[in-house]
Amino acid sequence: MTSILYDAPGPRAKRRNVLYTAAFLVVLAALVWWVYGALRDKGQLDWALWKPFFSGSEAYTTYIWPGLQKTLEAAALAMVIALPLGAVLGIARLSDHAWVRGIAAVLIEFFRAIPVLVLMIFGLALFAQYTDVSSDDRPFYAVVTGLVLYNASVLAEIVRAGILSLPKGQSEAALAIGLRKGQLMRLVLLPQSVTVMLPAIVSQLVVIVKDTALGGAVLTFPELLASANTMSGYYGNFIASLTVVAVIYVLINFSLTSFAHWLEGRLRRGKKSTGAVLGAQDVVDIAGTAATGADPAGAPSGIGDINGTKK
Repeated sequence: MTSILYDAPGPRAKRRNVLYTAAFLVVLAALVWWVYGALRDKGQLDWALWKPFFSGSEAYTTYIWPGLQKTLEAAALAMVIALPLGAVLGIARLSDHAWVRGIAAVLIEFFRAIPVLVLMIFGLALFAQYTDVSSDDRPFYAVVTGLVLYNASVLAEIVRAGILSLPKGQSEAALAIGLRKGQLMRLVLLPQSVTVMLPAIVSQLVVIVKDTALGGAVLTFPELLASANTMSGYYGNFIASLTVVAVIYVLINFSLTSFAHWLEGRLRRGKKSTGAVLGAQDVVDIAGTAATGADPAGAPSGIGDINGTKK
């Protein structure tokens, strides 16, 4: 029995895989034990350092929740702006007009080539020099601006790749029945390409959530990681604070990816055909009915359905 990508492993390969797995588990267990011992020897596992997270809500209400709120606000606003902007740029790069394709390509390649942190720093300087945004709000606007510019360019390429992955027959059939270019894109290509693009889009949304930490590290944006640094300074538990924050990031990103898998499965199930498969004789019968108006298969009355039965 073979797979599409590789042959099924034989008895010797299965034994090797078991040995490799066992060796990896032994090495992993040794590494975990070493980390545990190092933390224990340094006193990082003392209950006093972890107590603020398990007794009382001061650590959450004072530090974690305000930082998490800022992180989610910046990420959500960046997602809301970057998704449609990326779709517009991706579709523009597929335009029949050369000047539209050229402008879209320049914007996409330019902002995709610049690190998102540099875009945030430039955004902070621009808001300080040319706007009346207060100094307290500038980091938030700078972080959102950098995230939107960078991730919109990446999402544009995802949209373009998803549309180009569809068979050319989809476009040819739509144009053959008289659909215009805009209708072709809106009614045929985009709905079908969403399922293809969804995993990559969600991966980019996860990147947006994590990149908000750059604003806290450089622009004094009070997001989750910056709040954790302040909290660790107050409680003196740097490792414990970063561990709690890491768990929160994992839960947020796991929720995003789980929702994406559920939505992708739902979209795929919704696109499954429920119609019957036509045989050769059925096609001939239907074609004869359409051309002559006669009943298929010589039926004296009624219209034959695709299975040859009469109604």
